[in-house]
Amino acid sequence: MPTTAQEMISEWLETCEVAARAGAEQLLAWRGRFQTREKGEADLVTDADLASQRAIQAVISERYPEHAFIGEEQTGSSTARDEDKFAWVVDPLDGTTNYVHGHPDYAVSVAIARGQQLLAGVVYDPLRDECYTAAEGRGAWRNGKRLNVSDVTKLADALVAVSLPARVQRDAPDLLDFVEIVQLAQSVRRSGSAALNLAQVASGALDGYWASHIKPWDVAAGVLLVREAGGVVTGRNGAEFDLWNPHFVASACSVLQTEILGVLRPFSPPNLR
Repeated sequence: MPTTAQEMISEWLETCEVAARAGAEQLLAWRGRFQTREKGEADLVTDADLASQRAIQAVISERYPEHAFIGEEQTGSSTARDEDKFAWVVDPLDGTTNYVHGHPDYAVSVAIARGQQLLAGVVYDPLRDECYTAAEGRGAWRNGKRLNVSDVTKLADALVAVSLPARVQRDAPDLLDFVEIVQLAQSVRRSGSAALNLAQVASGALDGYWASHIKPWDVAAGVLLVREAGGVVTGRNGAEFDLWNPHFVASACSVLQTEILGVLRPFSPPNLR
Protein backbone atom coordinates (compact mmCIF):
# COMPACT_ATOMS: atom_id res chain seq x y z
CA MET A 1 0.00 0.00 0.00
CA PRO A 2 1.30 3.52 -0.79
CA THR A 3 2.34 5.43 2.30
CA THR A 4 3.32 8.85 0.93
CA ALA A 5 1.67 11.42 -1.32
CA GLN A 6 4.24 10.78 -4.03
CA GLU A 7 3.59 7.05 -3.94
CA MET A 8 -0.14 7.67 -4.17
CA ILE A 9 0.31 9.89 -7.23
CA SER A 10 2.48 7.24 -8.87
CA GLU A 11 -0.21 4.64 -8.24
CA TRP A 12 -2.97 6.89 -9.57
CA LEU A 13 -1.00 7.66 -12.72
CA GLU A 14 -0.29 3.98 -13.32
CA THR A 15 -4.00 3.25 -12.89
CA CYS A 16 -4.88 6.00 -15.39
CA GLU A 17 -2.63 4.39 -17.97
CA VAL A 18 -3.78 0.82 -17.35
CA ALA A 19 -7.42 1.92 -17.54
CA ALA A 20 -6.89 4.02 -20.67
CA ARG A 21 -5.14 1.17 -22.46
CA ALA A 22 -7.91 -1.24 -21.43
CA GLY A 23 -10.48 1.10 -22.94
CA ALA A 24 -8.43 1.58 -26.09
CA GLU A 25 -8.18 -2.17 -26.55
CA GLN A 26 -11.96 -2.26 -26.77
CA LEU A 27 -12.04 0.58 -29.29
CA LEU A 28 -9.65 -1.25 -31.57
CA ALA A 29 -11.54 -4.53 -31.17
CA TRP A 30 -14.88 -2.92 -32.06
CA ARG A 31 -13.69 -1.19 -35.25
CA GLY A 32 -15.94 -2.05 -38.18
CA ARG A 33 -18.52 -4.02 -36.17
CA PHE A 34 -20.21 -1.49 -33.89
CA GLN A 35 -23.72 -0.07 -33.93
CA THR A 36 -24.18 3.68 -33.70
CA ARG A 37 -26.95 5.58 -31.94
CA GLU A 38 -27.68 9.27 -31.38
CA LYS A 39 -27.61 10.65 -27.83
CA GLY A 40 -28.72 14.03 -29.17
CA GLU A 41 -28.62 15.98 -32.39
CA ALA A 42 -25.39 14.94 -34.16
CA ASP A 43 -24.14 13.47 -30.84
CA LEU A 44 -23.23 9.83 -31.40
CA VAL A 45 -22.58 6.88 -29.12
CA THR A 46 -21.40 3.46 -30.25
CA ASP A 47 -21.06 0.00 -28.78
CA ALA A 48 -17.35 0.80 -28.67
CA ASP A 49 -17.87 3.80 -26.34
CA LEU A 50 -19.83 1.63 -23.96
CA ALA A 51 -17.39 -1.31 -24.06
CA SER A 52 -14.46 1.04 -23.50
CA GLN A 53 -16.11 2.65 -20.48
CA ARG A 54 -16.96 -0.74 -18.95
CA ALA A 55 -13.32 -1.81 -19.30
CA ILE A 56 -12.04 1.42 -17.77
CA GLN A 57 -14.50 1.32 -14.90
CA ALA A 58 -13.62 -2.31 -14.15
CA VAL A 59 -9.95 -1.37 -13.68
CA ILE A 60 -10.72 1.62 -11.48
CA SER A 61 -13.48 0.09 -9.36
CA GLU A 62 -11.31 -2.93 -8.56
CA ARG A 63 -8.54 -0.69 -7.24
CA TYR A 64 -10.57 2.20 -5.79
CA PRO A 65 -14.12 1.06 -5.08
CA GLU A 66 -14.68 3.98 -2.72
CA HIS A 67 -13.92 6.65 -5.33
CA ALA A 68 -16.50 8.39 -7.51
CA PHE A 69 -16.58 7.52 -11.21
CA ILE A 70 -17.71 10.16 -13.71
CA GLY A 71 -17.88 8.80 -17.23
CA GLU A 72 -19.41 10.26 -20.37
CA GLU A 73 -21.56 7.20 -21.01
CA GLN A 74 -22.64 6.65 -17.41
CA THR A 75 -26.33 7.40 -16.97
CA GLY A 76 -26.89 9.51 -13.91
CA SER A 77 -23.20 10.17 -13.23
CA SER A 78 -22.75 13.31 -11.20
CA THR A 79 -20.13 15.93 -10.85
CA ALA A 80 -17.92 15.70 -7.79
CA ARG A 81 -17.24 19.21 -6.55
CA ASP A 82 -16.67 17.99 -2.99
CA GLU A 83 -13.12 19.07 -2.20
CA ASP A 84 -12.58 15.93 -0.10
CA LYS A 85 -13.86 13.42 -2.66
CA PHE A 86 -11.67 11.64 -5.18
CA ALA A 87 -13.30 11.30 -8.59
CA TRP A 88 -12.20 9.53 -11.76
CA VAL A 89 -13.20 11.60 -14.78
CA VAL A 90 -13.35 9.49 -17.93
CA ASP A 91 -14.04 9.87 -21.62
CA PRO A 92 -13.94 6.35 -23.06
CA LEU A 93 -13.91 7.64 -26.64
CA ASP A 94 -13.13 11.28 -27.26
CA GLY A 95 -13.81 11.85 -30.95
CA THR A 96 -16.69 9.44 -31.51
CA THR A 97 -17.68 10.98 -34.86
CA ASN A 98 -14.10 10.57 -36.09
CA TYR A 99 -14.13 6.95 -34.90
CA VAL A 100 -17.42 6.22 -36.68
CA HIS A 101 -16.07 7.59 -39.96
CA GLY A 102 -12.69 5.90 -39.68
CA HIS A 103 -10.91 9.23 -39.19
CA PRO A 104 -7.81 8.72 -37.03
CA ASP A 105 -8.22 11.52 -34.45
CA TYR A 106 -9.72 9.91 -31.35
CA ALA A 107 -8.45 8.98 -27.92
CA VAL A 108 -9.24 7.71 -24.43
CA SER A 109 -8.99 10.18 -21.56
CA VAL A 110 -8.72 9.15 -17.89
CA ALA A 111 -7.99 11.48 -14.97
CA ILE A 112 -8.35 11.61 -11.20
CA ALA A 113 -9.36 14.80 -9.46
CA ARG A 114 -10.21 16.00 -5.99
CA GLY A 115 -12.51 18.99 -6.22
CA GLN A 116 -10.77 21.38 -8.62
CA GLN A 117 -7.40 19.72 -8.10
CA LEU A 118 -6.27 17.59 -11.04
CA LEU A 119 -3.94 14.93 -9.66
CA ALA A 120 -3.06 12.62 -12.56
CA GLY A 121 -4.24 12.01 -16.09
CA VAL A 122 -3.63 10.11 -19.31
CA VAL A 123 -4.67 10.71 -22.89
CA TYR A 124 -4.03 7.64 -25.02
CA ASP A 125 -4.12 7.69 -28.83
CA PRO A 126 -4.51 4.00 -29.75
CA LEU A 127 -3.90 4.28 -33.50
CA ARG A 128 -0.58 6.09 -33.07
CA ASP A 129 0.22 4.26 -29.81
CA GLU A 130 0.96 7.62 -28.16
CA CYS A 131 0.42 7.75 -24.42
CA TYR A 132 0.37 11.25 -22.93
CA THR A 133 0.77 11.24 -19.14
CA ALA A 134 0.85 13.91 -16.47
CA ALA A 135 0.78 14.09 -12.69
CA GLU A 136 0.64 17.12 -10.45
CA GLY A 137 4.12 18.56 -10.06
CA ARG A 138 5.77 15.89 -12.22
CA GLY A 139 5.58 17.33 -15.72
CA ALA A 140 3.95 16.01 -18.87
CA TRP A 141 5.24 13.13 -20.98
CA ARG A 142 4.56 11.27 -24.22
CA ASN A 143 5.80 7.69 -24.35
CA GLY A 144 8.39 8.54 -21.71
CA LYS A 145 9.68 11.74 -23.36
CA ARG A 146 9.24 15.03 -21.51
CA LEU A 147 6.84 17.49 -23.14
CA ASN A 148 7.07 21.26 -23.32
CA VAL A 149 4.73 23.75 -24.91
CA SER A 150 5.92 25.75 -27.91
CA ASP A 151 7.75 29.06 -27.70
CA VAL A 152 5.19 30.89 -29.88
CA THR A 153 4.05 34.18 -28.35
CA LYS A 154 2.11 35.85 -31.19
CA LEU A 155 -1.23 34.80 -32.65
CA ALA A 156 0.07 35.62 -36.15
CA ASP A 157 2.64 32.83 -35.71
CA ALA A 158 0.30 30.38 -33.99
CA LEU A 159 -1.42 27.19 -35.06
CA VAL A 160 -4.55 27.03 -32.92
CA ALA A 161 -7.53 24.71 -32.60
CA VAL A 162 -11.18 25.19 -31.75
CA SER A 163 -14.04 22.96 -30.65
CA LEU A 164 -17.39 23.95 -32.15
CA PRO A 165 -20.78 22.49 -31.20
CA ALA A 166 -22.07 19.63 -33.31
CA ARG A 167 -24.64 21.88 -34.92
CA VAL A 168 -23.64 25.54 -35.18
CA GLN A 169 -25.81 28.30 -36.62
CA ARG A 170 -24.47 30.87 -39.07
CA ASP A 171 -24.64 33.67 -36.47
CA ALA A 172 -23.61 31.60 -33.43
CA PRO A 173 -21.00 33.24 -31.14
CA ASP A 174 -18.73 30.20 -31.50
CA LEU A 175 -18.64 30.57 -35.27
CA LEU A 176 -18.14 34.33 -35.06
CA ASP A 177 -15.14 33.71 -32.78
CA PHE A 178 -13.75 31.30 -35.37
CA VAL A 179 -14.13 33.94 -38.10
CA GLU A 180 -12.19 36.47 -36.04
CA ILE A 181 -9.37 34.10 -35.09
CA VAL A 182 -8.94 32.60 -38.57
CA GLN A 183 -8.15 36.07 -39.93
CA LEU A 184 -5.35 36.60 -37.39
CA ALA A 185 -3.80 33.22 -36.61
CA GLN A 186 -1.33 31.47 -38.88
CA SER A 187 -3.91 28.68 -39.18
CA VAL A 188 -6.84 27.11 -37.32
CA ARG A 189 -7.80 23.44 -36.88
CA ARG A 190 -11.00 21.67 -35.78
CA SER A 191 -9.97 18.07 -35.18
CA GLY A 192 -12.97 16.71 -33.28
CA SER A 193 -11.04 15.53 -30.21
CA ALA A 194 -10.65 17.90 -27.28
CA ALA A 195 -8.35 15.50 -25.43
CA LEU A 196 -5.93 15.24 -28.35
CA ASN A 197 -6.03 19.00 -28.96
CA LEU A 198 -4.93 19.62 -25.38
CA ALA A 199 -2.26 16.92 -25.63
CA GLN A 200 -0.96 18.62 -28.75
CA VAL A 201 -0.80 22.00 -27.01
CA ALA A 202 1.25 20.26 -24.32
CA SER A 203 3.58 18.78 -26.92
CA GLY A 204 4.02 22.03 -28.86
CA ALA A 205 2.25 20.75 -31.99
CA LEU A 206 -0.50 23.30 -31.34
CA ASP A 207 0.07 26.72 -29.78
CA GLY A 208 -3.43 27.36 -28.51
CA TYR A 209 -6.91 25.90 -28.25
CA TRP A 210 -10.26 27.15 -27.04
CA ALA A 211 -13.74 25.74 -26.40
CA SER A 212 -16.91 27.28 -25.02
CA HIS A 213 -19.09 24.16 -24.81
CA ILE A 214 -17.31 21.16 -23.35
CA LYS A 215 -17.65 18.59 -20.56
CA PRO A 216 -15.32 17.70 -17.66
CA TRP A 217 -14.48 14.27 -19.07
CA ASP A 218 -13.38 15.82 -22.39
CA VAL A 219 -10.67 17.93 -20.81
CA ALA A 220 -9.68 16.77 -17.31
CA ALA A 221 -6.55 14.88 -18.35
CA GLY A 222 -5.69 17.32 -21.14
CA VAL A 223 -5.79 20.43 -18.97
CA LEU A 224 -3.34 18.80 -16.57
CA LEU A 225 -1.07 17.93 -19.51
CA VAL A 226 -0.98 21.56 -20.66
CA ARG A 227 -0.29 22.89 -17.18
CA GLU A 228 2.47 20.38 -16.51
CA ALA A 229 4.07 21.13 -19.89
CA GLY A 230 4.36 24.81 -18.95
CA GLY A 231 1.23 26.14 -20.65
CA VAL A 232 -1.60 28.35 -19.46
CA VAL A 233 -5.27 27.39 -19.05
CA THR A 234 -7.99 29.81 -17.98
CA GLY A 235 -11.73 29.98 -18.36
CA ARG A 236 -13.00 31.16 -21.73
CA ASN A 237 -13.84 34.43 -19.95
CA GLY A 238 -10.29 34.78 -18.57
CA ALA A 239 -11.25 33.67 -15.08
CA GLU A 240 -9.90 30.62 -13.27
CA PHE A 241 -10.60 27.33 -15.05
CA ASP A 242 -13.51 25.42 -13.47
CA LEU A 243 -13.31 21.67 -14.03
CA TRP A 244 -17.00 21.18 -13.24
CA ASN A 245 -18.25 24.01 -15.46
CA PRO A 246 -15.60 23.84 -18.17
CA HIS A 247 -14.97 26.40 -20.90
CA PHE A 248 -11.43 27.49 -21.55
CA VAL A 249 -8.57 28.91 -23.52
CA ALA A 250 -5.29 26.99 -23.40
CA SER A 251 -2.08 28.53 -24.72
CA ALA A 252 1.66 28.05 -24.78
CA CYS A 253 2.23 31.19 -22.70
CA SER A 254 0.45 34.05 -20.97
CA VAL A 255 1.31 36.54 -23.74
CA LEU A 256 -0.40 34.42 -26.39
CA GLN A 257 -3.24 33.68 -23.98
CA THR A 258 -3.91 37.38 -23.49
CA GLU A 259 -3.94 38.00 -27.23
CA ILE A 260 -6.38 35.16 -27.91
CA LEU A 261 -8.70 36.27 -25.12
CA GLY A 262 -8.59 39.79 -26.52
CA VAL A 263 -9.78 38.61 -29.94
CA LEU A 264 -12.59 36.33 -28.72
CA ARG A 265 -15.98 37.82 -28.02
CA PRO A 266 -17.08 38.44 -24.40
CA PHE A 267 -18.29 35.19 -22.85
CA SER A 268 -20.71 34.61 -19.99
CA PRO A 269 -20.55 31.00 -18.79
CA PRO A 270 -23.72 29.16 -17.76
CA ASN A 271 -24.24 28.92 -14.03
CA LEU A 272 -24.36 25.20 -13.28
CA ARG A 273 -24.08 25.48 -9.52
